[in-house]
Amino acid sequence: MAGTWLTQEAYDLLTAELADLKGPVRAEIVARISQARDEGDLKENGGYHAAREEQAKNEARIVELTEKLRDVQIGTPKDDGLIEPGMLVTVDLAGDDLTFLLGSREMTDVVSDVDVYSPQSALGAAILGHSVGDTVTYTAPNGKDFQVQIRQAKPYSG
Repeated sequence: MAGTWLTQEAYDLLTAELADLKGPVRAEIVARISQARDEGDLKENGGYHAAREEQAKNEARIVELTEKLRDVQIGTPKDDGLIEPGMLVTVDLAGDDLTFLLGSREMTDVVSDVDVYSPQSALGAAILGHSVGDTVTYTAPNGKDFQVQIRQAKPYSG
């Protein structure tokens, strides 16, 4: 299984963001740094320090996106009965059904009809690799233990 599951739409958005950050955004920041340098004393130049900070954030996001897109699975996951990223999952949590997409947080930008839970979240990690009908227990971030029964799991089709 790949490190990150994305729909084609989410992949395209992240690829476009990466291209923008590497191209126009990076060039604009470099130009602002150069302009601020031309103003003289860098120790008291707020514009220079702000541009350098923005440059550091931009470069960090470039690294993050590059890493995420390096190990990505695009499309629909297999419908083999096992819960994996890319599945629309319904669980019974204390008598209430909770339906969510098990996927990367980047999916929240393209999925508006359902909540997205990360496979690294407490609930996501607990159900990963399980099947419909299984009951699992997980510890929520508040320290409470919850038991859920997996009611349904199907590949998310967008």
